[in-house]
Amino acid sequence: MLPVTYQETVDLMHRRLDGLLPDFEIQAKAELVVAINRLKRERNALILGHNYMEPALYHCVADITGDSLELCRRAATAEADILVFCGVEFMAETAKILNPSRKVLIPSKKAGCSLASSITASDVRRLREQFPGVPVVAYINTYAAVKAEIDICCTSSNAAKIVAQLPGDQVIFIPDEYLARNVAQATGKQVIFPETNLAEVMKGSSSKDSLQKVFIGWHGKCEVHDLFTVEDIRQVRAQYPDVVVLAHPECPPDVVAASDFSGSTSAMIAYVQKVAAPRYLLLTECSMADNIIADNRDKEVLRLCSHRCPHMAQITLEDTLAALQEDRYEIHLEESLRLKAKRSIDRMLELS
Repeated sequence: MLPVTYQETVDLMHRRLDGLLPDFEIQAKAELVVAINRLKRERNALILGHNYMEPALYHCVADITGDSLELCRRAATAEADILVFCGVEFMAETAKILNPSRKVLIPSKKAGCSLASSITASDVRRLREQFPGVPVVAYINTYAAVKAEIDICCTSSNAAKIVAQLPGDQVIFIPDEYLARNVAQATGKQVIFPETNLAEVMKGSSSKDSLQKVFIGWHGKCEVHDLFTVEDIRQVRAQYPDVVVLAHPECPPDVVAASDFSGSTSAMIAYVQKVAAPRYLLLTECSMADNIIADNRDKEVLRLCSHRCPHMAQITLEDTLAALQEDRYEIHLEESLRLKAKRSIDRMLELS
């Protein structure tokens, strides 16, 4: 139960966020937290917060927190009149796809995603024409129009499991190039791209074996995870030889290979909670490390805060309050599009 009064809120924020936020910032943000929590009770609103949200919002405002898969599941069954999605636009779209009778709001119109923007519905249709009959799997980090054109969605936490359940060895896996490469390596497949000369791929293989166990990928990337390098890991290990490195699967494959563990944001959180280590380095959005620190005061968590998501940073306490006050910005989807997109998400949830 989140606190009601200003003093209760300040006390909670000091308990949870001391060392992460200075006192003056806690004092200022507490007023916003009180106003948001009061208004969401009055309006029967539910706030969903992605693991990348800033600490005050994540720990003191969000009713449900998690990665994309967990928030999908919870959004589908939410009974509040209003869902305020503190995440990026494709996540809010997913909540609307799964729960169309609820009003879904996103606090900022600028909360986009470089990865979701890297592919369009027409791109998917062209891929289907180029590789007829091959099932299309799309990372959940895509917009509704893309989800409506594919066979099934996946997340970073269930991608390998989803792929393993599909018929045949060929899969169109979009749009994240690095996630495709990392999952392909884990499932014994190679990755080619639409521009690949298939004759070259077939060289040296029998006709029976050619183009088997293949991911047809796409050149989409998360602009944040793309920044992490093996040199980053080397420098941190030089300073902290006993550090355990955790990398998100959206990181480049050489970075994942140089790490000790790779998994979704929720898997990273669980790893820090359950695995004893002298210290941890998280190669993902910096705010998540702050949120883990708040929940694990006995653990030393390192982070590279020069790598931050400019889109997630658009979701602020101020804009979350404005969303509740003014019903901004509401997600609208055409029903025919919503139903097509829902099929791919439903199938993912069934196979997860």
